[in-house]
Amino acid sequence: MRQQLLHAAVLAPTGQWLVQDRARSPVRILTGPAAMVDLAAQIQHHIRTTRNRTR
Repeated sequence: MRQQLLHAAVLAPTGQWLVQDRARSPVRILTGPAAMVDLAAQIQHHIRTTRNRTR
């Protein structure tokens, strides 16, 4: 969230994560650990591609 790649992430009582990329974007539901790993991979990919464009 500090790098503005994620607006909010809240752990629901069911163990699911409610995630929002931007303040007005739809809420995504991550159903388990694999979905969280996929999200982390997407964020890392975004960081790496953005960093390479600015060099």
